[in-house]
Amino acid sequence: MSETSTADDRLQVLEAITDTALANLGPGKVIATILERVREVFGVDTATVLRHEPEAQVLHAIAASGIEEEVFQDVRVPVGAGFAGRVAAERSPVVLDQVDETTVVNALLRERGLRTMLGVPMLSGDELVGVLHVGSVTPREFVEADVELLRLVAARLALAVQLDVSAADRAAAAALQRSLLPGRLPTVAGMQFGARYVPGTEPGVGGDWYDLFPLPGDRFGIVMGDVAGHGLNAAVIMGRLRSALRAYALESDDPAEVLTKLDRKVHHFEPGALATVVYGLMQASRDSMAISLAGHLPPVLAVPGAPSAFVDVPVDPPIGVTGPKRRRTVVDLPPGGLLAFYTDGLVERRDHLIDVGLQRLADVVTADQPGAVCARVMAALVGTTAAQDDIALLIARRERN
Repeated sequence: MSETSTADDRLQVLEAITDTALANLGPGKVIATILERVREVFGVDTATVLRHEPEAQVLHAIAASGIEEEVFQDVRVPVGAGFAGRVAAERSPVVLDQVDETTVVNALLRERGLRTMLGVPMLSGDELVGVLHVGSVTPREFVEADVELLRLVAARLALAVQLDVSAADRAAAAALQRSLLPGRLPTVAGMQFGARYVPGTEPGVGGDWYDLFPLPGDRFGIVMGDVAGHGLNAAVIMGRLRSALRAYALESDDPAEVLTKLDRKVHHFEPGALATVVYGLMQASRDSMAISLAGHLPPVLAVPGAPSAFVDVPVDPPIGVTGPKRRRTVVDLPPGGLLAFYTDGLVERRDHLIDVGLQRLADVVTADQPGAVCARVMAALVGTTAAQDDIALLIARRERN
């Protein structure tokens, strides 16, 4: 390749990946458009993007031009296996002039008669985003200039893939979280409820949730939890914990035992996951609630004629952390008494200690109507500033006789 043609090719590639028209397209369309232009500029018969899925350690074909079946047939290549797997494992370009069973895992590439291939890793800093490869059905020589040009394209595609994954994850996590939060609080004889949930402004949906469900014997359970992390993974774990806790609540009337079973489930099926949870079981008499804390902040108790205070409940390790036997505490709830459950996003701020937020919360929680208490709490602790972390608040008040 001559110096002039290399310069021309480089200009064409730069134009293809920096075209301002791409800014008006979604990430998925950007990827497809760039792949089409890559085929034209490089004069190849196929161009494919495989996204790296770290947990499974596989490359997943998400976009292709020339052999679209790679996407339609859900092609997946283990990292380290075959041509694309080698590019990913070594994180360096690979030129292939022998396409057969010994060099390529994906049978589609062999069936289409590819003779020569070039693959480069798609990187974002030190993170492997995926692999971009091109191929030709006629023998050709990929020179160093081709490698460098394809590297430029791979860098642009890595950004588009990250944006695409991020947008998809946010949408899926938000939809999942909305589906798992109660759309309407249940009607429970002798009780009144109020709740608020505000997503944080930090990137990615968090794993905060609250739950309120009836149990046999005219009892009911209250849950407030916070899964560590953000994004789709946190939302998925949150959903699993919510479902598992409900099932264990049907098996035991001891909140400490319920959280013990939940912790065992996480250790076995979700190793590495971490969550704080408070679970309260209200008796049919409505005069008391058994509570167990797994690393969670204690509820606020407000009773008529007395200052509000945090419930004196021992705090056991979070779910996912091995520790001593979990404990439960029975809290008396007189007529008109109220319990406020919340996640740390309500009281934590970067510009002051959490004790400041906790004191503000205790100061504004009173034994009033749940809706009024929710409004007062949100005004005092959130006000006009968008919360950085998710906020969940659930108020349960015993009606006066």
